[in-house]
Amino acid sequence: MNAYEHTQSGTLIIRVTLLAAAALAVGGCFVPQLFIPVPILLVTAWVFRSLTIEISGDKLRWQFGSGLVAKRVLLEEIASVKAVRTNFMQGWGIHWTRYGWLYNVAGNDAVVITLRNGKKFALGTDEPEVLCAIIQQNLR
Repeated sequence: MNAYEHTQSGTLIIRVTLLAAAALAVGGCFVPQLFIPVPILLVTAWVFRSLTIEISGDKLRWQFGSGLVAKRVLLEEIASVKAVRTNFMQGWGIHWTRYGWLYNVAGNDAVVITLRNGKKFALGTDEPEVLCAIIQQNLR
């Protein structure tokens, strides 16, 4: 088994959410209701600050930030992988796309993973070819 670990920073997500939180906090001095979304934005920045993808043993694992949001799949469940480009409309975070669930913090590169049961999901990464190659080397 080839070990792999790579973390991609969500720099733009962090900057935009912190800027929005700061603007709302300032506005909250004049309109107190503007303070309400500030904690939500701060938590969003903290959770989506990075995406780490790891292959270890018999598992592919990915997590946002410190691991509050994490998922994993057994390598033996993977049927195929393919590098793709997402578009601006598919965005960042966790949401449904034409590739199934997309887990992404930055950029437009992703790896679509098709499971043996036909389900698909995509992992955003700034090194899609490397991730595809490592997963393919570990497929049984």
